[in-house]
Parts: sequence; structure tokens; C-alpha cells
Amino acid sequence: MKQLLHLIPISFCILSTPISAAETYQLDPNHTSVQWHVNHLGFSNPSGKWMAQGTLILDQEKPQNSKVDATIHIKNVLTGVPALDEHLTVAPFFNVKQFPTAKFVSDKVTIVDQTHAKVEGTVTINGISKPLTLDVTLNKIGENPINHKMTAGFSATGEVNRSDFGMKAYLPALGDKVDLIIEAEANKA
Repeated sequence: MKQLLHLIPISFCILSTPISAAETYQLDPNHTSVQWHVNHLGFSNPSGKWMAQGTLILDQEKPQNSKVDATIHIKNVLTGVPALDEHLTVAPFFNVKQFPTAKFVSDKVTIVDQTHAKVEGTVTINGISKPLTLDVTLNKIGENPINHKMTAGFSATGEVNRSDFGMKAYLPALGDKVDLIIEAEANKA
């Protein structure tokens, strides 16, 4: 009986410790992309995209505690025009030799409603870090019927000014504002 009495304080400490509902998910690099659009001389808004990878800490009970850390490899830009892909990876645009990746790390999630949030963080491109706010929609959380993993899916939009990251070539004819469209799937680790 004496031995059991020693276990009561230990059990109480374990039961009174808050258990975090946060779970780690990995962004699926085959289903996570960052697409961009920029105005081209006023004639059109061509696009390109990168696939992304990273980690999502998802807290379903307190979604404001969730976090994302995403990376893209700049040299893997896809515009559908191979010569343009190559042109974008060097100055006066991206400098992949010196800065091969771009990164977004969140630092605040503000819940708008059950499926929408504003995710604030820092985006780093060409070695320059600036704040970025994304409007995020939660599409679905559930078991993926193909890989049988718990999966969370999101869509997001945002915008950056390319001049903020040292890309001032052809301004103002080539637009400064770059619209971002993000599609993401993350699998529970």
C-alpha cells in the first residue's frame, strides 16, 4: 500500500499536464505548389510555379497555434517555356547560385472562421526577408484514400512585390506585384 501512495503524486502530475493536440505533418512535395502571376507589359499575366516541401505543425483544437515552415528550390521553376525558366534563375531575377531556396516560416495564425485563417510569417527570397500574410482556406482533413495517411489540404493566396527582393528589372513595364496561389497537401508524419 505504501508503494501505491508514492504513485499518486506522479499520476496526478501526469494527468494535470496539458496534452498538446498539435501533430506534425509533412508537406507532400508532389501535391504542394506555389504558383505566381505577374503582369507582362500590360498584355497578359503569365504564370509559373514551384513545388514546395516542409513541415506543418497542425493543432486542430487550437488552430491559432499551428505553424508552417515551407521551402522551394528556385531552380525548379516551371513556366512552360524552358528559356524563361533558365532566365529567371539568374540576375536580375533570382540568383540560385547564391540563394538556391526561398522559404516561408509562419509566426501567427488568426482564425477567421471554421475554414479560413490569416497566416502571417516571413518569406525569404534572394536572401532578403519580408513579412507575408496568406489568406488560407482549410479544404479538408481526413484519411487519404490512396496512401491511407491522415492528410490536411489547404489553398492560400497572397502577394509580394518583387522589388522588395531586389528584382527591379523592367519596372514598371513588368509588374512589381506578384500574385501567389498556393495549393498544399500535408501528410501526418
